Amino acid sequence: MGTLYIDRKDIEVRLDGDAIAFYVNGEREGMAPLKPLKRVVISGRVMIESSVLNRLVDENISVLFLSGKRQQFKGILHGRLHNNGALRLKQYEKSSASMPVQTGNGYPFAFQWSKELMLKKLTAQRDFLKEAFDKRPDCRNEITRGLLTVEAVIEKVKALNEDSCKTLRGFEGGAAASYFSAYTTLFPESLGFKKRERRPPPDPVNAILSLVYTLLHWEAVREIEVIGLDPTIGFYHEFEYGRESLACDLIEPLRPLADRWVWRMFADRTFTSQHFTTGNERPGCYLKKEGRKDFYFLYEEWAKDIRGALIADVRGLAKMLMDGKDGEDIIPE
Repeated sequence: MGTLYIDRKDIEVRLDGDAIAFYVNGEREGMAPLKPLKRVVISGRVMIESSVLNRLVDENISVLFLSGKRQQFKGILHGRLHNNGALRLKQYEKSSASMPVQTGNGYPFAFQWSKELMLKKLTAQRDFLKEAFDKRPDCRNEITRGLLTVEAVIEKVKALNEDSCKTLRGFEGGAAASYFSAYTTLFPESLGFKKRERRPPPDPVNAILSLVYTLLHWEAVREIEVIGLDPTIGFYHEFEYGRESLACDLIEPLRPLADRWVWRMFADRTFTSQHFTTGNERPGCYLKKEGRKDFYFLYEEWAKDIRGALIADVRGLAKMLMDGKDGEDIIPE
């Protein structure tokens, strides 16, 4: 159990030795040991003693705070982070467009790394559409159009010989439009999924996509900060005040994997429209309480391999920034 989800209204969380205890109306209803935890997700109105937060910090267990019904990010609490000044200096240096890469091909680091990042994402999109083509013969016309566009963009990115992340973003945008046009056809019309929308999500598919993307984003922030990098300084996404641009970078190749997982959950009817509610006072479509309970379990099962890939990507980036050095004094385990 690497992640503990606390999503119950008015539950009280206390520390009990090497475990967390849960109380409702003064009565104990359960416990969770601290030892296997790496992260805790707290959603909605939860009462938590300061001693619990202090102990989580001492154990280097990250805490993610989400709003209740909307599941929107509110904040994150970390334990002791790696004070890796040398790594951050390299990150700041190589975020500059004038910093050449070490491979000797003449391109700045930001562009070369971003190009490889986009090829990974586009390839994942292509592979997913190929799978969907085989499994959904009724949608083959739309899927074929999306597939041809993505494959064409892959070739354009491979051939790109100018230092321009802006051009890369333009290519990505063109591929994304065709990709999501194909993606929406995979879902029944009854779900109302016409295009990618958020803030608020208007239908069940957008609601799940937003929640998965949110969790992935903060998975990335956690690994970035734990290793000692600055999550706000990216290479593909431009700097924007208040945005964790490096986390946005790192989850790009993971988005098609999330898209596929969401599709399979609806295709297998793990989730249906009955698991969601549409707010009257608060516009948008959101998972009901029982639906969230099922989602957390399923997400954890799916996220096991995703976390491993994300950690490898963060460590790989850190090693590249340090010009191949990966000693424990520079890149912590």
